[in-house]
Amino acid sequence: MITRAIENCFRNAEEKNWDKTYWAFDIHGTILRPNYQRNAISTEFYPYAKEVMQMLSKRKDIVRILYTCSYPHEIEQYIAYFAQHGIYFDHINDNPDVGCGAYGYYEDKFYFNVLMDDKAGFDGESDWSAILAILQKREILDEVKN
Repeated sequence: MITRAIENCFRNAEEKNWDKTYWAFDIHGTILRPNYQRNAISTEFYPYAKEVMQMLSKRKDIVRILYTCSYPHEIEQYIAYFAQHGIYFDHINDNPDVGCGAYGYYEDKFYFNVLMDDKAGFDGESDWSAILAILQKREILDEVKN
């Protein structure tokens, strides 16, 4: 389940004093329900996907990478659509922040800590609510620490 990967990511960041972690997000079947129409991007969010992505977009410790096979003109439309909803990505299909040597060889595969992709087992119908719960719990803990 994706919650284990997220909890591990946060734990590793704390233990290793990382100031950032890298999360990759697919669009179709993950953030948005696919519509299977030509010349029309998908626009229907899965339950809690928009809220979680908005929360993540406000965090400076999470680098968001859009991980998609969409065509370039569609990516432009998605970036604009997400921005209308307060959702922002730092990179697209790439992570220039982490090069070879830091954690391994990243010439042919970009580095990430968390991958959210339906092809990797992510369930857009149920996983977003579990992620929301983790983030809300972490916000409360962060407020107590400060």
